[in-house]
Amino acid sequence: LLVFAGGLLFSHQVNQNYWCSFFSCSFTKAVSLVRLAKVKGWLARVKSIDSQVSNLLKDKPTETKRLCLFRYCSTKCISSCEYGKKVSKKLKEVNELYPQGDFKDVAIKGPLPKVEQQPIQTTVGLDSMVGKAWDSIMKPERRALGIYGMGGVGKTTLLTHINNKLDKEVNGFDVVIWVVVSQDLQYKGIQDQILRRLRADKECENQTEEEKAYYVENILGRKKFILLLDDLWSEADLKKIGVPSPTQENGSKIVFTTRSKKVCSDMEADDKLQIDCLSTNEAWELFRSIVGEDLLKLHIPTLAKRICEKCYGLPLALNVIGKAMKYKEDVHEWRHAKKVLNTSSHEFPGMEEKILSVLKFSYDGLEEENRDEDGSHNKGHVIIGSLVRAHLLMECEKESTLYKTGFTPAVKMHDVLREMAIWIGKEEEKQVLRQNRDNDLKGTPGKFFQFMPSLVVLDLSRNFDLRELPEEICSLTSLQYLNLSYTGISSLSVGLKGLRKLISLDLECCFLLGSIDGIGTSLPNLQVLKLYCSSVYIDARSIEELQLLEHLKILTGNVKDALMLESIQRVERLASCVQRLLIFELSAEVLTLNTAALGGLRELIIGMSKISEIKIDWKSKEKEDLPSPCFKHLSSIAILKLKGPKELNWLLFAPNLKHLEVARSRSLEEIINKEKGMSISNVHPPDMTVPFAKLQSLTLRNLKKLKRICSKPFALPSLKFFYVEDCRKLPKAVIREFQRHEQE
Repeated sequence: LLVFAGGLLFSHQVNQNYWCSFFSCSFTKAVSLVRLAKVKGWLARVKSIDSQVSNLLKDKPTETKRLCLFRYCSTKCISSCEYGKKVSKKLKEVNELYPQGDFKDVAIKGPLPKVEQQPIQTTVGLDSMVGKAWDSIMKPERRALGIYGMGGVGKTTLLTHINNKLDKEVNGFDVVIWVVVSQDLQYKGIQDQILRRLRADKECENQTEEEKAYYVENILGRKKFILLLDDLWSEADLKKIGVPSPTQENGSKIVFTTRSKKVCSDMEADDKLQIDCLSTNEAWELFRSIVGEDLLKLHIPTLAKRICEKCYGLPLALNVIGKAMKYKEDVHEWRHAKKVLNTSSHEFPGMEEKILSVLKFSYDGLEEENRDEDGSHNKGHVIIGSLVRAHLLMECEKESTLYKTGFTPAVKMHDVLREMAIWIGKEEEKQVLRQNRDNDLKGTPGKFFQFMPSLVVLDLSRNFDLRELPEEICSLTSLQYLNLSYTGISSLSVGLKGLRKLISLDLECCFLLGSIDGIGTSLPNLQVLKLYCSSVYIDARSIEELQLLEHLKILTGNVKDALMLESIQRVERLASCVQRLLIFELSAEVLTLNTAALGGLRELIIGMSKISEIKIDWKSKEKEDLPSPCFKHLSSIAILKLKGPKELNWLLFAPNLKHLEVARSRSLEEIINKEKGMSISNVHPPDMTVPFAKLQSLTLRNLKKLKRICSKPFALPSLKFFYVEDCRKLPKAVIREFQRHEQE
């Protein structure tokens, strides 16, 4: 009986352990449920008996050894009898407790945790961004925050910091919901993630999108929530998802990350927070933390810095490349890595699948090219705008002309994105070739071009010793863009006739170029022709050539004859293409500029000329008189060594002027004459009411007779840069006032 009881007791112990493990496992997997009190009480009693049974089983071997007479008696009867009574009592308790464990319901839904913590990686330089984001979120009047930046720059990491910070600090939100959106916007997927977070996914498993939206709205409408949307590629319709619109009254918020600044506007973000690449010091700090100090103490710190520099401050690249190098202790491995990154970085381990492919999402997300009727300039701005908003290009400024009249808006490409572009070009067999800047290319062998039928862009600019192109350039049958600016090209190659697809030819600052004869018939599809600051001056013959270019949209050029300038302005189709114009060594009593004909003019230089008066005309043969006759696009003007005029009142016809330089014009006494300026403003309001309203930089040099700039300094509300040199008659008080205005 004792042996039997011991065995039975052991089997009950196994059952008890099973139940305990069952409940433990169940509630580990279903953390959203809470056990009922009666279940907790039963499990507590099971645990107590389990402990007592364990003690009895410890004594079992001793009591078994005391058995004798074929195990019917014990050598210590009293002790064995007491042990048997205890076993019998425990069996009775187990038999009573066992059926009580048959519960219909074992748990109910527990309270919803406010935040689900997200795993976070090592970061550097994000603290200030976290602070800015937090300040925006905590402001009652703010409803939505957009975090934008190029791929791999750390947007998701910042959002993770915000999520985890919301768990630690008192903020008043009932629930924080994290949703990964991705490029393919799927409302059902977003709804499912929200419902899962709200523990309502099982109830809504077979419902339609509309029914799920109603369910989401019903729950969130009663809560103060913050919705974190990671990787948003386009505007998300919150109503379609079921998310109530955040208001100051309900206190809810939306925070999202995106690669596109446009998405921030589309989502009506109150605040937009741009994430930039790390500085050199921050990048090195992050790289060191990933690679490890022990490895850097070896003989590779200099190499490590060079490799770190190839990441160009992009956290994604620093993480991928850092992790790839952290176990490489041999200096030869680091040298090889540096060589690969310098020559063919896409071959570096992890570069294609973890960096370039991630960045390529931005490229893949671009809209198809859209063409417009009024020329390539608008189309170009549309394309550049989409590239900037996708963070494939970065906005910057560059010196506007050869004579450095100021700075104009420009774009540049991040170095890692350049690697991506080269990689995509190779993948898609769309080849691009350019020479390094300021190099020493003196000639190009004909055979060089014979095996490049897919070449689309050829940039040979700034090869000052390059004198001619071989006839074999005609083999580049796919070529569309050819840049020969700042080269020593003296004549156009016969081979250019074969470039039937060429749409852009840049010959700016080709100081030895003699003529463009034959260009009209050789390149019939040309849309962009740039001759600005070259030695080609537009004459009667070149006007005939240019009129043959039926698709021409953009022209930059030079004139030194007033009659030729008048001829150009009479051919309005041709004049409307002019964007940059150099008037050089021109001598005339009166020079007339027509705002209707030269409506596309953006940059103007008048140099070493003798002109008594510059007049503005706005009459057009093809259009009615314009209500506001001015150069709407003219943003940069340089006037150098101009003899004749005492004032430059005609500048009022450039209301959007941003950069102005006037130098060595010794007859000049005023920039804007007060009386004449007012008469112009009164006749042609409202654009000209405030002279130089958008002027950002003003340079005045060697103007011996200059007494006055304009009537009041506050007429230049946008001034950022002001430089004066050798203007003796200009009152110092005026200079100080402009300088003070500039500093403000």
